[in-house]
Amino acid sequence: MKKDILAEIVANKRFELDVQKRSISPEQLQEAATEPRSFRSMRTSLAGSPSGIIAEFKRRSPSKGWIQKEAKPEEITVAYEQAGASALSILTDEVYFGGTLKDIRVARPLVDLPILRKEFIVDDYQLYQARVIGADAVLLIAAALEMTQCRELADKAHELGLEVLLELHHENELEYISPEIDMIGINNRNLGTFYTNVENSFRLAEQLPKEMLLVSESGISDPQTVRDLRKAGFRGFLIGENFMKTTDPGASLSGFIQQIVTPE
Repeated sequence: MKKDILAEIVANKRFELDVQKRSISPEQLQEAATEPRSFRSMRTSLAGSPSGIIAEFKRRSPSKGWIQKEAKPEEITVAYEQAGASALSILTDEVYFGGTLKDIRVARPLVDLPILRKEFIVDDYQLYQARVIGADAVLLIAAALEMTQCRELADKAHELGLEVLLELHHENELEYISPEIDMIGINNRNLGTFYTNVENSFRLAEQLPKEMLLVSESGISDPQTVRDLRKAGFRGFLIGENFMKTTDPGASLSGFIQQIVTPE
C-alpha cells in the first residue's frame, strides 16, 4: 500500500495547531486580527498580467527534500517582484516544506505583490494567522477538507478580507466549487503520491466554469507550457521549484517571463 503523504501532513498539522493554540489562544489571535491593514487582490493581479506567474518561495518538498535550505525571504521575494512576478506563494509548513509564518511576516513590508499563504488549512485559526501576518489569499485543498468545512473556511476567509484559491486534483472534487471561491487551482501533483503531470490541468480545464479565474499549479518548467495553458483558459501559474533550485531564483524568473511574453 502506497504512503498517503497528504493524510500524514494533515495529521501533523492538527497536532501543530493544538500546540500553537496553547501558545497563542484563538481569542488572542482574533483580537490581533482586528488591527487595520491593507489588502492586495491576487485575482485582479493575475487577471491583468501578461504572464500570470505566482512565484513560490519554497525551501524543500516531501518528494525532493531540501531545494534551498538557507533561502531568505527578504532576498528572494524582493527579487521575484523585481523580475515581474504577478503574485507570491509562500509555504508556511515547517516539517515538510521548511517554511514558517515568519517568512510571510518578513516579506510583507518589502513587496507590494499579493501574497498567498500556501498551507494545509484545516482550521479557521490558520485564517486568522494569515490575516495577522499579512497574507492576502489562502489555499484551501479539496482533498484535505470535507465540503461543508471547505465552504465554512471560505466564508471565514472572506470575512477576514482574504481571497480563496480552491485547489482541485480530480473530477470528483468539482462539486467543491461554490460562489465563495475566488480562484480555482488545478494541482498537477497528486498529493497522495506526489506524482506530477501537467496534463491534469488541460484535462480538467474543459470541465471548469468559464467565468472562474484558473490557476495551474506544480510541475511547470517550460514557458511554452504556460503559453499552452493560457490558450486553455488559465491565467495563473504557480511555479516554485523551477526557480528555487537555481542559484538566482529572481534571474531565473525574469528569463522565464521574458520567454512567455516574447516567444520566438
